Amino acid sequence: MTSTDVRTEAEGSGPSGYAAARLRLLTEGAQSGPPRRAALSDLTDGWLAELFAAGAEGVRGVSLVAVGGYGRGELSPRSDLDLLLLHDGSDSKAVAGLADRIWYPVWDLGLALDHSVRTPAEARKTAGEDLKVQLGLLDARHLAGDLGLTAGLRTAVLADWRNQAPKRLPELQQLCAERAERQGELQYLLEPDLKEARGGLRDATALRAVAASWLADAPREGLADARRRLLDVRDALHLTTGRATDRLALQEQDQVATELGLLDADTLLRQVYEAARVISYASDVTWREVGRVLRSRAVRPRLRAMLGGGKPVAERSPLAEGVVEQDGEVVLARAARPERDPVLPLRAAAAAAQAGLPLSLHAVRRMAGSVRPLPTPWPAEAREQLVTLLGSGRPTVEVWEALEAEGLITRLLPDWERVRCRPQRNAVHLWTVDRHLIETAVRASELTRRVGRPDLLLVAALLHDIGKGWPGDHSLAGEIIARDVAGRIGFDRDDVAVLATLVRHHLLLVETATRRDLEDPATVSSVAEAVGSQSTLELLHALTEADALATGPAAWSTWRSALVTDLVKRVSAVLAGDEPADPEAAAPTAEQERLAVEAYRTGGPVLALRAQTEPPAEEPSGEPEPLGVELLIAVPDQPGVLPAVSGVLAMHRLTVRTAELRAQDLPDGMDGELRAQDLPDGMDGSVLLLDWRVAAEYGSLPQAARLRADLVRALDGSLDISARLAERDAAYPRRRGVVPPPPRVTVAPAASRHATVIEVRAQDAPGLLFRIGRALEKAGVRVRSAHVSTLGANAVDAFYVTTGTGTPLPGEDAVSVARALEETLRG
Repeated sequence: MTSTDVRTEAEGSGPSGYAAARLRLLTEGAQSGPPRRAALSDLTDGWLAELFAAGAEGVRGVSLVAVGGYGRGELSPRSDLDLLLLHDGSDSKAVAGLADRIWYPVWDLGLALDHSVRTPAEARKTAGEDLKVQLGLLDARHLAGDLGLTAGLRTAVLADWRNQAPKRLPELQQLCAERAERQGELQYLLEPDLKEARGGLRDATALRAVAASWLADAPREGLADARRRLLDVRDALHLTTGRATDRLALQEQDQVATELGLLDADTLLRQVYEAARVISYASDVTWREVGRVLRSRAVRPRLRAMLGGGKPVAERSPLAEGVVEQDGEVVLARAARPERDPVLPLRAAAAAAQAGLPLSLHAVRRMAGSVRPLPTPWPAEAREQLVTLLGSGRPTVEVWEALEAEGLITRLLPDWERVRCRPQRNAVHLWTVDRHLIETAVRASELTRRVGRPDLLLVAALLHDIGKGWPGDHSLAGEIIARDVAGRIGFDRDDVAVLATLVRHHLLLVETATRRDLEDPATVSSVAEAVGSQSTLELLHALTEADALATGPAAWSTWRSALVTDLVKRVSAVLAGDEPADPEAAAPTAEQERLAVEAYRTGGPVLALRAQTEPPAEEPSGEPEPLGVELLIAVPDQPGVLPAVSGVLAMHRLTVRTAELRAQDLPDGMDGELRAQDLPDGMDGSVLLLDWRVAAEYGSLPQAARLRADLVRALDGSLDISARLAERDAAYPRRRGVVPPPPRVTVAPAASRHATVIEVRAQDAPGLLFRIGRALEKAGVRVRSAHVSTLGANAVDAFYVTTGTGTPLPGEDAVSVARALEETLRG
């Protein structure tokens, strides 16, 4: 039966005819979704028009208007009828009688009715005082009576809305925020309110209102489908419960899924979450644009006056190669070419998260539409940018959602599709599987100072529950997926094995600590056997805590933390027999020996720059991806080498990705000849060799001659590096970005027989290594060797230091040096 047939059946038969036709429309099952909602609205329109015509005989200057959801023609089975009886005020008594002849038949059928009787002036006044009334009137639709009266009100209400938008839109945004605070996020709730929760139907209506203001507009792609899906679910919920409810309770989800022809309740929830995610993201983008437009309007008159009436040019500040900040968003640089730069999405995302800024919708869409797939395995830069993004703390969530909204995440990580929007029917869990993985990475970013490989911790956090998209034990399935993903990302064989172990055993510590007897040696031995090494145990301990904290308040407590810490201590004791590798045992290359000899002969620094590239992909396409530049520096040993070299690199905006510093012995037979030379003051006859990998923050690398000239000046004291770095920092305003965890400096116990090992874990930043080197020089210790690595946004450095006579520092002195260095880095 078509909507026309139903309406024909109802015509002329009064309330009983309408009721029968309505019942048949809702129960015969021939129609569902938008066609049924439209048919129900059409049927109701005809019935109400009959009621109006029968009661309005002889009455002039009056019309019947549908508002709100009914005005949009979207009647669900148990929806309210939102009606306005509009009149010109000439005959209030007759209008009151007409209202009774319309309202009472509606009530007699048991239909919910939201009604009002107003003149156009009263309607506009009420709308000006009550934002919800104004939103309803934006969807006003004529049903019967004086069409000119209805059209006049619609025109006036729209004009009022557009004129008052700068004031009313912030009120609407606040209303949405308060509702979200009360109702929560639709895309994560196990029993969501389809209408009131954030990302629900109310937010979709708010987006329509913003569009009607002409001030800003929502992203259109997918929005109509998302709204339709939520309306379909609400229809099915009304039909299965027989109630006017918007809350999708657990006990009704299976019935609703059946009504919609879906496989099960999980499939239903996943579709609801996907729709809510589209609406939530559109809301974020839209409200950000509203704020930008309103700020622009507020400052434009002043700027025009200052610029003599000219149009102000938006300021663009560089963030990374091909990425700039503009108007509080991260956008692509004018010279960026996504089609030639497959790393650009990750680089832009990492820069945005580190700066605490949103990614521009236009930038994300441009990258999604033109960027090439990354080769397999990924180039090193892509892997590092992913780690930086994951380690950026809370801003990671918004940036990740922006990439996901345009399909970039599943392109980078195809296995993500199985966990995307996947519900977790466990009261302990607050999030869907995919959001839980990102929340775990956020929590893990706060624990990076506790581990030697923060990159592995962050990637393990991202992948630890990736197996939940597959049947069977998710830890076993996840181990297989993690091996594949880690290999594609570009980790080497040993790192892939560690990541697979972390994913396979991410529940091992908490389950063992809470369910087994820790006094039983077999318990501790089994965990030690599964973990295999101290470094993996360290990572697993941090991952366990991050996972639990990201799950929800019930998953972690002081008691659980104490049990896990106790277990880790016992397992660590079992693993303590492993001898750490000697970091100073590596033999020099022929080139390193040549540079050392030349530096010794000349008495000054000698540099060599050599480009490094990734090995070709399995299916090479074009030139190998650049990995960075290897910078070899040999310099006669003297005070201040480490801060001088690192300071010069920071001045030239070079990022240090890895670095090693160690004393270099001269080849046998050459030291006698060379030592006969006169050496400059302060040099003791030995050579320091620095083997570093560096990359430009943006732009091209400086010439080696410029680096050497500045290094000579830094070593002889004629170049004030501190002043130059401070001057550069002052020229750029500080951005409100991610707040990293504080630096941590520790003394590694029994790590070396020849020196004291001081470990530094801190947020990577320009000049960090310079500050560390200067602080160690100030402490009066000699840096025997240094091993520096940058993992994403984290610096993990180890400095082998001795006294002036070449012996390890006494225990108290070592602790004092570490404490002073930590205070320097915190300052």
